[in-house]
Amino acid sequence: MADLLKGLESIFPSGRLLCDPAYLAAFESDGLTAFRTKPLAVVIPETEEEVIAAVAWCHQNQVPFVARGSGTSLSGGSLPVANGIVIALNRLNRILKLDPHERIAVVQPGVVNQHVTNAAAPHGLYYAPDPSSQSICTIGGNVAFNSGGAHCLKYGMTSNHVIGCKAVLATGEVVEMGGPSLESVGPDFTGLFCGSEGLFGVALEVTLRLLPKPEKFHTVLVGYRSLQAAGDAVSAVIDSGLLPGALEIMDALSIEAAEAAVACGYPKGAAAVLIVELEGPRERLEHEIKCLEAVLVKTDAFAQRVAEDDAERLSIWRGRKSAFSAVGRLSPDFLVQDGVVPRKRLGEALVRIEQLAERSGMRIANVFHAGDGNLHPLIMFDGKEEGALHRAEQVAGELSRICIEMGGSITGEHGVGMEKRDFMPEMYDSLSMEMMAQVRSAMDPKWIANPGKMFPGNEAPALSTVGLHPLEKAGVISRE
Repeated sequence: MADLLKGLESIFPSGRLLCDPAYLAAFESDGLTAFRTKPLAVVIPETEEEVIAAVAWCHQNQVPFVARGSGTSLSGGSLPVANGIVIALNRLNRILKLDPHERIAVVQPGVVNQHVTNAAAPHGLYYAPDPSSQSICTIGGNVAFNSGGAHCLKYGMTSNHVIGCKAVLATGEVVEMGGPSLESVGPDFTGLFCGSEGLFGVALEVTLRLLPKPEKFHTVLVGYRSLQAAGDAVSAVIDSGLLPGALEIMDALSIEAAEAAVACGYPKGAAAVLIVELEGPRERLEHEIKCLEAVLVKTDAFAQRVAEDDAERLSIWRGRKSAFSAVGRLSPDFLVQDGVVPRKRLGEALVRIEQLAERSGMRIANVFHAGDGNLHPLIMFDGKEEGALHRAEQVAGELSRICIEMGGSITGEHGVGMEKRDFMPEMYDSLSMEMMAQVRSAMDPKWIANPGKMFPGNEAPALSTVGLHPLEKAGVISRE
């Protein structure tokens, strides 16, 4: 292996080509710590040219690679590959352009999500996708997994805000998709690249759409005696015709954890809380606030608090944003699930999750992007207890099957990664799976880009036909 890595030594100096086991240990896992693999090496590029050279070297030598930012993936999406390399992108962290008139930002993949909004704030703009990890997660990872966040109900996912992308495919070819305009001609390759989980290649530059900051917020915290009542309240809000910026649910366990972590002041004795946030022009909000009050009074709520100022609003959101990490105060280990059910069946899904927790004997804390039916059950266990991880994974599998049975999806925003790849054939028929594999093979014929993710097994499946490279058909690239 030492001879193999000599080619990388010509690209990266010793301080940015890491082979020492002590350094590699920091990269052997991501946010899903149940899986660990030590890579062959880690490279730390500082320029686009170095990323391109690393990918081209991997293609030439048929060495698998994984691109990684902050490693916050909760599905094992940035788990290294044995005998492969990790391309760590954190030093590609420059905002290359911010145009307040066109309302766009062009950024490198290692830029932290929150930093885009910070840079746009003096111009009255912000970047809408807001994952819970937005203070540390990077745009490259957000693009790879089409991240959402608490406000995705109204503003959509990352793919709704990425309008252009420059990337190096797994073959070493550099392509440009989309551009600075919201209007594009031809196939939406930018949309195809968003959510591809690193199976096509590595983003080098990403063009983001910025939005004007809302004039006013109206944030309400509502307490309920049961999870189903909170779920039914979500349906009532949406049925009223309102489109809140955010609709979030937390159950008793996640409330307990958040209170211990950040003392957010949620209603005592609540089985669930609902956070509703309206935002927009003052005149419109005056009408929407009255509508929301009329809806909430008809739900089975026992407590309600309206944020009177920005500090109180941030206090309410601090509890929600801290929920995942705060659960660590209640349990030494936990698995975070990410499934979707139809919004109308949210109350039913919550009941089934409660029944599953009772049946399995495992505690499950629940946090939801309730407005679009995106569930985030957190399955608690002690990894030092023999068989506990296996039981937690079984419960996670049952949760995925519940989502499939109810007409939903096995993932909303965390991706398939390692964790859910075996459930893909349960959600999609064989023809759909082959079509996805053909698209992947067109971008990465050797299956070296983030192998072992999304598709069951670790080997490229046998395909009937692959055909011409789709980007070649569209004239985006040429092999001449």
